[in-house]
Amino acid sequence: MTVKPRDARKVIETDRVIAPGQSYGSVDDAVNSPVLLPLGRTKLWWFIGFGIAFSLLMLYLYTVIYLIVTGIGIFGNNIPVAWAFPIINFVWWIGIGHAGTLISAILLLFRQDWRTSINRFAEAMTLFAVAVAGLYPILHLGRPWVFYWLFPYPNTMGLWPQFRSPLDWDVWAISTYASVSMFFWFIGLIPDLATLRDRSENRFAKLMYGMMALGWRGSAKHWQRYQRAYLLLAALATPLVLSVHSTIAMDFAVAQLPGWNNTVSPPFFVAGAVFAGFAMVLLLAIPLRKVFGLEGLITKKHLDNASKVMLATGLIVLYGYVIEIFTAWYSGVEFERFMAFNRMFGNYGWSFWALIFFNSVAIQPLWSKRVRNSPIALFIIAISVSIGMWLERFVIIVVSLTRDFLPSSWGDYSGTLWDWSLYIGSFGLFLTLFFLFIRFLPSIAVAEIKELVHHTNHSESHEAPPTEVS
Repeated sequence: MTVKPRDARKVIETDRVIAPGQSYGSVDDAVNSPVLLPLGRTKLWWFIGFGIAFSLLMLYLYTVIYLIVTGIGIFGNNIPVAWAFPIINFVWWIGIGHAGTLISAILLLFRQDWRTSINRFAEAMTLFAVAVAGLYPILHLGRPWVFYWLFPYPNTMGLWPQFRSPLDWDVWAISTYASVSMFFWFIGLIPDLATLRDRSENRFAKLMYGMMALGWRGSAKHWQRYQRAYLLLAALATPLVLSVHSTIAMDFAVAQLPGWNNTVSPPFFVAGAVFAGFAMVLLLAIPLRKVFGLEGLITKKHLDNASKVMLATGLIVLYGYVIEIFTAWYSGVEFERFMAFNRMFGNYGWSFWALIFFNSVAIQPLWSKRVRNSPIALFIIAISVSIGMWLERFVIIVVSLTRDFLPSSWGDYSGTLWDWSLYIGSFGLFLTLFFLFIRFLPSIAVAEIKELVHHTNHSESHEAPPTEVS
C-alpha cells in the first residue's frame, strides 16, 4: 500500500511512544509548569475535582467515626456471611494497585519504553489504592484501635499473632507491598524533585523540594547510584506482583468452603488484579492527558498497549471462570456442583451474569485497533471492567457464603447504607490523594521522558522519514 508522505506520517505517529517535535523545554513546560503555578492560579477544574473528592472523603470519615462509636453491627454482615463489603472492597482496592507495580518494575526490567509516560501516576495510584485497601481489614476487626496486636512485638502479656491466620498474612503482604512500592516511587521522583527545586520561585516550595531531593546534583555518581537503586527495587518489586495477590487468594483457598478452595485461585487472582489495575490506569490516564494537554507524551500508543494488556488479562480471567465451572462439574462432588449452579442460577445469579458481561463481553471490542485508539471507548470499557471486577469479588465472597454445606446454615445478604457509604467514601480518600499528587508533584517522570526524547531525536536525525507503508 502506497500512501502520500503526509498520510504516512499520520500512520507512523499513531505508533510513537512520544509525539514528534518534543524537546527538553517542551517536556518541562508540559509537566512541571502546572506544578509550579502559584496556588491562586490553579485551574478551576482542579478545585472542582478536589472539592468533590474531599466531600466524599468527609463521607468516609463520618462513616468510620460512626463505625468506631457504634460497632460493626452497622454493616450488613451476618451469619453465615461474616465476610462481606469490607473484604470485597479490600480485595478490589489491593488489586487495583497491581498495575502500578507491573508498569513500574516488570516493564522497566524488560526495557519497555512505553511505560515511561505512565509509570509515575501508576505508582502513585498503587500507593493510594494500597492505603485505602489496608484500612478495610482494620475497620473490619471490630476493635480497630488494637490492630497493632497483629504485629509480633514484645509485650508483658506474652501475646503473639496467630501466624496461621489469613488476617496476619494480609498484614505482611500489604506492609511489604506498600513499603517497597513507596521506596520505588520515591527513588524515581528524586531527579524531578531536584528540577522543581531549581525552577521554583517560591522559597517554601524550593525548601521542601530541596529537602526531598536529598541533595541531588545530577553528577555521574548520582546517576550511577540512582540507576542501581532503581533496578534493585524493580527486581524486588517484581515478585510482589505474584506474591501479594497470591497471598490474598490463599485467604480463601485454605478454606473448606466450595468456591474458595480452588488451586487456580492464586494465578486467577493475580490476572484479575492486573486486569482491574490497568482499567484504573486508563480511567486516570485518559482525563489526565486531556486536562493537562499531555497528548504529546501520553500518546495513542500508551492507550493501545494498556488496552492490549487489559484484553490479554481479561481473557485469562474468562478462562478462570470457565475452568472453575468445569472443575466443579468434573470433580463429581455435589457441593462443588451446587456451588457453580447457585452462582449462575441462585438468588444472586444476576451478579454472576453481570460480571460475565462486564468482564468478558464488554472487552471484546478491544480486538479492534480503532476502539483501542478511541479514548472515549476505552474510558467506557475501563468503567465496565471496574464494575465487573467488584462484582466478581461479590460473587466469590458473598454468594459462596450464603450457601454452606448444611441448609440450616443458609442465609441471604444485603449491604446496608453504611456499607455503601464506606465504599463510596473510599473513592474520596483515593481521589483526594491523587488530586494533591497531580497538583504538587510531576505526574510524569520528566527525567525518563527527557532520556527518551534524547534517544528518539538522535535516531530520527540519522533516518529519513519514509514515504511508503507496505
